[in-house]
Order: sequence, then C-alpha cells, then structure tokens
Amino acid sequence: MSESGGVDGESELPAGWAWAELGDLLHRIEAGKSFTCEPRPALPEEWGIIKVSAMTWGSFDPDENKAVPAGRDINPAYEISPGDMLVSRANTKAYVGAPVLVGPCRPRLLLSDKSLRLIPREFVDKRWLLHFLRSPQARAYVEEKASGTKDAMRNLSQDALRGMPVALPSLSEQHRIVEALEVQLSRLDVAVGSLNVGQRRARGLKSAALAAALEKIGDVPVKRLGDLLKEPLRNGHSAKATTDSSGIRTLNLTAVTQGDFSDANTKLTVADPNRVRDLWLTSGDILVQRSNTPDLVGTAALYTGPDNWAIYPDLLIRVRVNEDVLPAYATLVLQSRRGRSYFKSRAKGLAGSMPKIDQAAIEDFTIPVPSLEEQERVVTEAKEQFDRVSRISAELNRARRRSARLRNALLGTAFSGKLVPQNPDDEPAHDVLTRLRVERAAQPKTKRTRKVAARQPAKPPAQRAAEPAAPAPQPTPVPALAVQQEFDL
Repeated sequence: MSESGGVDGESELPAGWAWAELGDLLHRIEAGKSFTCEPRPALPEEWGIIKVSAMTWGSFDPDENKAVPAGRDINPAYEISPGDMLVSRANTKAYVGAPVLVGPCRPRLLLSDKSLRLIPREFVDKRWLLHFLRSPQARAYVEEKASGTKDAMRNLSQDALRGMPVALPSLSEQHRIVEALEVQLSRLDVAVGSLNVGQRRARGLKSAALAAALEKIGDVPVKRLGDLLKEPLRNGHSAKATTDSSGIRTLNLTAVTQGDFSDANTKLTVADPNRVRDLWLTSGDILVQRSNTPDLVGTAALYTGPDNWAIYPDLLIRVRVNEDVLPAYATLVLQSRRGRSYFKSRAKGLAGSMPKIDQAAIEDFTIPVPSLEEQERVVTEAKEQFDRVSRISAELNRARRRSARLRNALLGTAFSGKLVPQNPDDEPAHDVLTRLRVERAAQPKTKRTRKVAARQPAKPPAQRAAEPAAPAPQPTPVPALAVQQEFDL
C-alpha cells in the first residue's frame, strides 16, 4: 500500500506513523484443514478440530471442537498453541474476521478450514494487532470485503485480509497504546459484567413472577396438551430465501426466541403457495421450537402478528388449542420452569448437535386447566409483572448499547493516534517499513523453470513393434490430508 493512502482516502497520520497493509505486518497467514469429524468434542487423548464458535465470543474457547476419528493422518503443523493469533475466515456478518489470542490450550487441537493463523512480524505487538482487528476501522473493512449473501455465512479471503489498510505506529507506541487501552477496556468489561448480571436477574424475576402466578391456581384438573388441541399439530415449511417481493414471508427462528414478530425476524422465500396454504399464521397460534440449542429447544411464543401475514419454518411447530384453554395461558405454562425442564428432558440428539423434540413430546405435556376466569387472572398478573421486568431490561439494554459505543470510541481513538502521546525518540514506522522493503528486494528471486522433454527421432514401425510394451503408469500417492472430505463445521 502507498504510504500516503489510507481508509476512505485519509492520509494524515500522527508523527512516526505510516500506512501499510496487514500483509506487510505478517510473516505469513496459515490456513487449516477440515475433514469429516464426529459430532462431539474430542476427548483429552484425541485430536480435535476447532469450530468457528471457538473464535466468536472474544476469547478462545478450546472446548468448541469436534473429534477427529481414530486412524486419520494428522499434520502437526496445524496444531494450535498458546499465543497463536487466530481469525475466523467464515462466520456471520457480525463475526466473520473475529480475532482471538489463544491462552491456555489443550494439546492436539487443530486449525480448521474456517480458521486462519496470523504470524506477525517482530515490529508488531500481538495484542495491539488484536485490538486493531476489533476496531471500527477494521470491522468496516471486513464487512465490506467479506463475500456472501445476506442470510448466508460470510467468507473472508486471505488476499482481502492481507490488503486491509493499517495505520502503523512504532513498536514502542504500540506497547503504550495496548497498556492504556487495556486499562480502559478492563473497566468497561467490569461494567458490562455488571449489566450481564442484571440481565440474568431480570430473567430470573420474570420466571419467578410466572411461577408465583401459576402457583395460585390450586388443585384443578390436569390435561395433556394433546387433548386440548383444536386441530392436529403442524410442522412448518422452509424454502430458500429470495429478494423477489412476491416471495412468501416466513418467520425466522429468532422470532420465537425473542418473541418479536416484526419484519426484522422474517424473510421472503420461494415457498410454493399451494404447499403452504395451510401454514399462514393467525392470532392465537402458539409456536414451539422443535430444534435449537439445549437451552432453547421447546421455546414457545404466542403469535402476535397480523393474520395471514407470514408462514413459519420447518423448525417450528404450530399449536392451536380449543375453547377449554386460553392461548395466552397455555403459552405461559409452556414457558414456565416446568415447561422448560420438560422439553429439555424430552429433546433427542447427539452430543454437540442441535437437539430436537417431536410432536408427541408436545402432546404429552400436561397443563393445569382452571376456569377461563382463573386463566385470565394468571395472564393479567403475569403480564403486569412482565411489563415491569421489561422496563428494567430495556434500561439494561440501553446501557449495553452505550457501552458498545464507548468501546468503539476507545478503539477508534487508539488507532487514530489520539490515545497516547507520540515519542520523538521512537523509531518511525516509515523507517521500519522501508527496511522491510529493502530486505525483500535483496532476497533472491526463485525462478520457476519448466522442464521440456527432449524430442527423440521417430523409430521405424518395425522397430517399435519389436519393443516390449511400456508398463502402465502408476498413480502418485496422495497425502491423506489431501483426500479427506471437507465439511461445514
């Protein structure tokens, strides 16, 4: 990159800084390999391959891996070690390019094809580079360069990563930036931790309020949900997303997780209108997640959107109850602690996979059935308590958004040279980059020569016929890693 150019054409830099590309700051980028694994974490004595979730949440999680089957050939060059800097090559828009520094790490853990290992040069502080890759400048570049559609996993190529513009200070200033930045970020992390505790307590208040409302019901008949249905349970339908405005509006799974039936939690799909004509949602429909993480499988929500506005995907099951039970009341019982524990116990699936419940599990769930007046009392009381908790949660969410803006402001300040003063005694980054270019230019270039077989004079037909036939060529052995099937972690 030209030293006079930068992001959005900006060229002014603090004294001693210089523009570079990320590739100039690295010895190399190493990519991992993936092949068919077992859907469970590796045991201590086994090899494992990391998943993208190992790099997603800000710190490296060695438990997010899949076990390599016994007998596979392992290339130890792909093994992860403490101190490695990793970047996710593929993830959602918000997390593609997410960087982590590996701390304490179990042995026999391998890079995947969706992870990249960055090897910084000696004039780059790893922690400085880590914070830079999390800065608004770097995130804006990654989101622009990552390929992929709106609803698909985004991919960041090595070439795009190498081309990222970086405003580089001296190594000494990098150290000072890291020291000052981490003091401020540690304080912010403490505040965010307190907000997280508050959110957990708010969720606990909601659960406790619901339990208190249900406990007042007393001794009433208990019935299977299957005996309270107005019509049979119905799975939804999933189809490919489309940008065509004539597509069928379909809920996302997050609509039920968040209880938010707005445009943000829907997409247009190419579903066949005739196939989904019985899947349009109406007021009073209850939706239950038949597959999700262990903590979310079986999550229920009452549909509150307009009638015939959207259909629902295959991972949801629609419940329509009869006149003996109010839909809002049945939803609250499904959302109760007993309901959450029940569905978690009935979920089926391999360890590490998305567990599932079937329609029979929903039909077998039991609901106390008091009078409709008593059901209405429970719904009203629970709603009043939920509204109070929602106001608390809203304040906590606003504080979290402010903390995120503050974090970005700190990072933006740090990487524009305004967090710490420059020291005129530091070696300018321009000199370091110039020396690097000179060293590269002095390295001998390896010529790639093409071997051409010497042409032999043609032999007479009689001589060719008398010669024994040449043995059939044998296939060249291929390393095991080269033929192992790649798969989506």
